[in-house]
Amino acid sequence: MKLTLKIWRQKNASDKGGFVTYPIDGISTDMSFLEMMDVLNEELAVKGDDPVHFDHDCREGICGMCSLYINGHPHGPKQTTTCQLHMRSFSDGDTITIEPWRAAAFPVVKDLVVDRGAFDRIIQAGGYVSVNTGGVPDANEIPIPKRIADEAFDSATCIGCGACVAACKNASAMLFTSAKISQLAMLPQGQVERMSRAEKMVAQMDAEGFGACTNTGACEAECPKGISLTNIARMNREYFSASVKSENV
Repeated sequence: MKLTLKIWRQKNASDKGGFVTYPIDGISTDMSFLEMMDVLNEELAVKGDDPVHFDHDCREGICGMCSLYINGHPHGPKQTTTCQLHMRSFSDGDTITIEPWRAAAFPVVKDLVVDRGAFDRIIQAGGYVSVNTGGVPDANEIPIPKRIADEAFDSATCIGCGACVAACKNASAMLFTSAKISQLAMLPQGQVERMSRAEKMVAQMDAEGFGACTNTGACEAECPKGISLTNIARMNREYFSASVKSENV
């Protein structure tokens, strides 16, 4: 395949940045998108040019690091992670535009790399449990209805990639935050901090500068793990219940 890549290049956080066009040839349809980027970087290295910086780690669709905005979609044209997107999704002669996540809370570090530390700080604010469940066998003996366990597991599949933020016109992190709140709020192990968790995580989300939910559903549509919007409704209920309780204390 012969392709034209329009890639956002930015030296550092203070640099203005801009698109640079790179022609590339000999790309196999069996390559992943990141493997295609590796080929480009090898060519740039041979020429003595600075390779394109981008995040990646497991390349198995698990870690959420491969955060590229491809042709107007987070992770590309299919509901999957960038590392699991294959070049067969494109056609010979295509022009592919590649950008970093666009959000004030995700400042660009260099090229396509953004600082997603805001997500870590939201988790640190309340995404944990302190209940003593004993050993693994003891924890497994806590009865949890299958429907509840399934819903909690579905919420827990969030990999924190930030596609929801990149897809939202307000750069909202409510799908991410609500998934983390939901997975613990539905389980008995998460009841100890249930009220304070919602208040602290939402407060931290707002402090990081993320926007409000638009209810357009773009976050769910672009999420590579298909996290449901119902989590946002659950988070709102958790937050309002916690707020009422705080006012009555």
